[in-house]
Amino acid sequence: MNTIAILGAKGQVGQELQAMLHPLGKLECFTHQSLDLSQPNTIAATLIPLKPNIIVNAAAYTAVDLAEQEVDLAHRINAIAPTQLAVVAQTLNAKLIHISTDYVFDGTQGSPYRPTDIPNPISVYGQTKWEGEKGILNHCEHHWILRTAWVYGTYGQRNFVKTMLKLGAERPELRVVADQIGSPTWARSIAAAIAALIRTSATQTVPSGIYHFTNSGAASWYDFAIAIFEEARALGIPLQVEQVLPITTSDYPTPARRPSYSLLCCQDILPFLDRPPLYWREALRQMLEEWRNLDPISRN
Repeated sequence: MNTIAILGAKGQVGQELQAMLHPLGKLECFTHQSLDLSQPNTIAATLIPLKPNIIVNAAAYTAVDLAEQEVDLAHRINAIAPTQLAVVAQTLNAKLIHISTDYVFDGTQGSPYRPTDIPNPISVYGQTKWEGEKGILNHCEHHWILRTAWVYGTYGQRNFVKTMLKLGAERPELRVVADQIGSPTWARSIAAAIAALIRTSATQTVPSGIYHFTNSGAASWYDFAIAIFEEARALGIPLQVEQVLPITTSDYPTPARRPSYSLLCCQDILPFLDRPPLYWREALRQMLEEWRNLDPISRN
């Protein structure tokens, strides 16, 4: 039986992973409180006695703008900690599954990025995530690095969908950036993809390396916001917002630069999945249906 260690177990992907991976082995779940990745020197002492044969890192420093100030903290969590996880995985001869990001790219390519395209991050967040990837590639033989994008979830905090629902319930007018393009991706879809990789690897070889996975299709943040409000209204979720205005990135300056185009080519992972990725709007609809039925405390 697999022993699977999940880091970031209370995050939006981590909570979905617990449900998805439960049938695949014994789970050892770690939150920020039980394994603090800002203290990477604690990782080996915590994980090695448990002898997991699969380690899934769903934890990260994801405050993209704040990372421009908290450079050292972002570096410890996103770069040093994954490297230490790689050392531990190599010591245990375990598989390391690590979630990374489209923000390792600069967004200037104009066509979907393949796993073999060379990263060129334009933010501290993107740079530290890339350094984490390199640490894994250099220190762990058995690994899957899964780059994804624009993640939101039913659970956890601080995602675009929940922010839009909150603002849309409070304000009649919103302004949303329309010149950044990506693929909104439901946390459950990511967890399902990871579960599929693990199941598939039991019967065939899934080569180590970098894979891209997102829900299918493309949208701007403006498109995403419009879809959130349309789907929410169709489900009877109360909103005050009457108008959403498209703006440019320059109209809404932020401390961190974002890639203007960060679609990921997911072709390489498709043979190992149970089914093709959901279209992003269908995934959004399913998430909102579930979110609507949660009690108010669980919605936060």
